[in-house]
Amino acid sequence: MKTISILLLLICSSTLAQSKFITKTGVINFEASVPSFEEVSATNESVTAIVNTENGEIAALALVKGFRFKNALMEEHFNENYAESDKFPKATFKGKLVDFSLEKNETTYLLNGEISFHGKTIAIQNVIVKASIHVDKIILTGEFITKASDFDIEIPKIVRNKITEDITITFQFEMIQK
Repeated sequence: MKTISILLLLICSSTLAQSKFITKTGVINFEASVPSFEEVSATNESVTAIVNTENGEIAALALVKGFRFKNALMEEHFNENYAESDKFPKATFKGKLVDFSLEKNETTYLLNGEISFHGKTIAIQNVIVKASIHVDKIILTGEFITKASDFDIEIPKIVRNKITEDITITFQFEMIQK
């Protein structure tokens, strides 16, 4: 009887473990460039993300100082003047992939949730996410547009014409079973 109990415990814990996929090397990019001016874009390649395959819930965490720019001075200005990364060190997302299923290999989902950045939380609705589901990994990619003003970030008048109002955010999370 004791052997059966231990076997059931192992099977249950194995099943629970299979319901979560995680990455610590997810990638988020943002692009706010205006043609004819210096490129305003950055990449963070150390984003942590987790998806619960039983209900489609997803969460992601990025350290703001992890965003890398081609121009070191631009990165410094981003952290000190715009993102205020010492005061607001993290960006987070919590949401849900609508009707998520491991049964589909290649498909798209709608993603709804909330993103928090610079001390402000906003709703993100109906983001189209491409999913590639394999036996041992899930790859999620997507894109949405937001504005600096959505997060109460003021762009000084002197550089306002060098930064687009619509900021494109792209992400790619290649997650493995936890």
